[in-house]
Amino acid sequence: MRSYPAPITDRKIRFAVVGCGRISENHFKAIRQHSDRAELVAICDVDGRALDRAATETLARPYFSLKQMLAETNADVVVLTTPSGLHPEQVIDVASAGRHAMTEKPMATRWHDGLRMVKACDDANVRLFVVKQNRRNATLQLLKQAIESGRFGRIFMVNINVFWSRPQDYYDSADWRGTWEFDGGALMNQASHYVDLLDWLIGPIESVQAYTGTLARNIEVEDSAVLGVKWRSGALGSMNVTMLTYPKNLEGSITILGEKGTVRVGGVAVNEIQHWEFAEPHPQDETIKAANYATTSVYGFGHPLYYDNVINVLRGEAEAETDGREGLKSLEVLIAAYLSARDGRRVALPLDY
Repeated sequence: MRSYPAPITDRKIRFAVVGCGRISENHFKAIRQHSDRAELVAICDVDGRALDRAATETLARPYFSLKQMLAETNADVVVLTTPSGLHPEQVIDVASAGRHAMTEKPMATRWHDGLRMVKACDDANVRLFVVKQNRRNATLQLLKQAIESGRFGRIFMVNINVFWSRPQDYYDSADWRGTWEFDGGALMNQASHYVDLLDWLIGPIESVQAYTGTLARNIEVEDSAVLGVKWRSGALGSMNVTMLTYPKNLEGSITILGEKGTVRVGGVAVNEIQHWEFAEPHPQDETIKAANYATTSVYGFGHPLYYDNVINVLRGEAEAETDGREGLKSLEVLIAAYLSARDGRRVALPLDY
C-alpha cells in the first residue's frame, strides 16, 4: 500500500490549471462548483491572449511559464489541459516539484511515456489522476451497475460508434492539432473516452486488430478508424470512429448484447439509453428515463463529478477512481490499435513492459 502525503482536511484543496484552451473551461467550472472545498489559485499558458481571458474570468494568478508557476504556487494539484504530447514531461516536472498531477485524456501519446509518468509520480510519492469524466455519466453508471450485477449474463458482442465531425479549420486552429507528437488522431484524441469503455465496462482485452485512414483531412494522423476486439472472456466487438460525419456530430454510442440482456446507450455522446431489455426485471429499470439528458457537448457533464472524487481522495475520504494505472489501460489499447494498423497484424495484450 503506497503512502501518500497526509489528507488535507483543514482548508480547501488548491488547484492550478496549465493550458487555457477549449477544455479548460470545464475545469474552471468544476472547481467553482466545488468552491466550498476547492479553489483555483493559478493558471498557466504560453498564449498571452488565452491567459488574459482566463485570468479575467477566474481571477487566478497567471503564469507564462510552468517552471515559474511550480516554483511559486502553493497549489496541491496541477491540472494539465495542454496538448497530449506535452503531458509526460509536464507530469514529471509537477511530480518533481512535489505536487499531485491531473491530466486530461489521453495521458500520453506513447506507451513508454505513460509508464514514465506513473513511475515519476510513484517515486515522488504524489498522485497522478487521469480525467475520465464520461465514466461518471448517469447513463454509463447504470450500464456499469447492470454489468457488475450480472444482469447480462455472459456478454457476447459489443459495438461502439463515434460518428463525429471535425472540419479542417478545427485542425488548422492550432499547429499541434492533428500531429503524431502532440495530438494523436480520431482514436487517441476524440474517441479516447470511448476506447476507455472497452476495458472499464467489458473487462480485460485479449487482442485487437485495427485499420486507420486519413481520408479527407490534411493532417498527419487518422481521421477515421475501425477496431476489432476480442476480450479474454471470449466476447467479440468492434469500434467505428470517424471525424468526417456530415454535417455535424451524429452519434456516440455503445451497444452490448448478452445472453440475458440487450442495451444500447446512444445519442451524440452516450447520453440516451435507447434500448434497455433484460430477462429479469430490476428496480434499476425504473430509473433509466431519469438518466437520459440532452447535450450539445461531447465532453458531457462529468467533470464536476470527477473533481468530487479527486477532492475526496485528497481529503482522505475516498479511493481514486481513475489514477495513472487506470489511465494506462486505455492508453495500452490505443497503442495496440496503432501498432496493429501500422503493421497489418493482430496485437495481443498486455503490451511488452
